[in-house]
Amino acid sequence: MLKVNNLNVYYGGIHALKGVSIDVEEGQIVSIIGSNGAGKSTLINSISRTVKIKDGEILYKGEKLPKHAHKVVKSGICQVPEGRIIFANLTVLENLKMGAYLRNDKNGIERDIQRVYDLFPQMKERESQIAGTLSGGEQQMLAMGRGLMSDPDLILLDEPSLGLAPLLINTIFDIILEIKAMGKTILLVEQNAFKALSISDRAYVLEQGAITAHGDAKDLIKDEKIQEAYLGKKKQDNTN
Repeated sequence: MLKVNNLNVYYGGIHALKGVSIDVEEGQIVSIIGSNGAGKSTLINSISRTVKIKDGEILYKGEKLPKHAHKVVKSGICQVPEGRIIFANLTVLENLKMGAYLRNDKNGIERDIQRVYDLFPQMKERESQIAGTLSGGEQQMLAMGRGLMSDPDLILLDEPSLGLAPLLINTIFDIILEIKAMGKTILLVEQNAFKALSISDRAYVLEQGAITAHGDAKDLIKDEKIQEAYLGKKKQDNTN
């Protein structure tokens, strides 16, 4: 569904992405894991066309990805950005409707609002509440729901668990699996490597702007180097 080939991105003199290539197949959850500053968000923002790329190629459904962000959304890709960026002065319902701003199918929009409420019952309860007064977890749910309102085929999720309590993190990852079950494809950027790998089909490790490992998530989660670097497990010393 999505192919990124030899992508290079610079911020001034800083080479942020160094020949990055990834492949996201339809119906999968594919994770990008790595430490802070590795280039994970830069990769997501490059796909959504909010960051200018130096060179490389991005293909979506076999076609070159549009160069403008609104056309990327119209093509069937949405981004749920890091930091739960919502319209704080609008209500929950108004935020959801903003997510459908490129659509004109009224019946479909109403159907998808209900689908978001089914997925996030708290949003139904708070549909008239000003979004800026929601808790952090509720704002994350709203951001994800608003993304779904564009009726995307591919969802770019950037650090959905950032700043959330452990119980809410579990809830968010359960919902990500529910979104996959709806037939959506998900590219997930996440610092919580264990949670990301535990729900993903495939994954890539990004270090200092370059892909250093990739493969099936179930294999990567067992890799000793990845366990030591990202899963908080220390390598055992077998010497006596």
